[in-house]
Amino acid sequence: MRWWLVPRRRRGAEILDDPATEPHVVRRSLADVSRANALFGGRRAVCRELARIFAGAAGTSLTLLDVGTGWGDVPAAARALAAEAGVQLQTFALEASQVLALSVRSPELPMVRGTALELPFRDRSVDIVICSQLLHHFEDGAASTLLRELDRVARKAVVVSDLRRSWLAAAGIWLASWPLRFHPVSRHDGVLSVLRGYTVPELRTLVERATGRRATTRARVGFRVATAWSRTEV
Repeated sequence: MRWWLVPRRRRGAEILDDPATEPHVVRRSLADVSRANALFGGRRAVCRELARIFAGAAGTSLTLLDVGTGWGDVPAAARALAAEAGVQLQTFALEASQVLALSVRSPELPMVRGTALELPFRDRSVDIVICSQLLHHFEDGAASTLLRELDRVARKAVVVSDLRRSWLAAAGIWLASWPLRFHPVSRHDGVLSVLRGYTVPELRTLVERATGRRATTRARVGFRVATAWSRTEV
């Protein structure tokens, strides 16, 4: 990759990853993330992959787990998409943050507190497992563990979406954060998140080495990258 287009993957600590971050800052910043998902393609990247799964499942009932759900906006979009496809979708979520687990309360999204690196679910106990914009928070060893956990729990399919790393994307989120009135924490973490993101070949290789699955990995609009694989094979 040309360094002036795609920088080396960064390390660094995002403020929201610090358990000591004030609850009101966590809630405000995650609201910004939800808004960015809606505006810049985060939800769309996951839903495009889910649409392929729902297309052949009309008249069925499926379960979906969102690992690291944040504000719960992606499962809400998934439910709407499933309803359009004639699929009855039961969603639930896992979140490590106590603040978010208590804040995102909905009868349509039961919440489980736990770590993504050791999911508190049995093998192949959920039809679809999704993970949006969480993977980049982990270094390679832990990221591989997370991917194996997603694969272990899923019965039918796994969808992982994240940020596609580039200087242009980093500059874009920084510039957009001002007119959108993002919190300073959102601005800091947003830029760092992009610089910790993945290229398409990086994500494809990471998934295949961690799980042994041949994943379909695509660039998506809004500097997103999404990968999905089936768990239905014996």
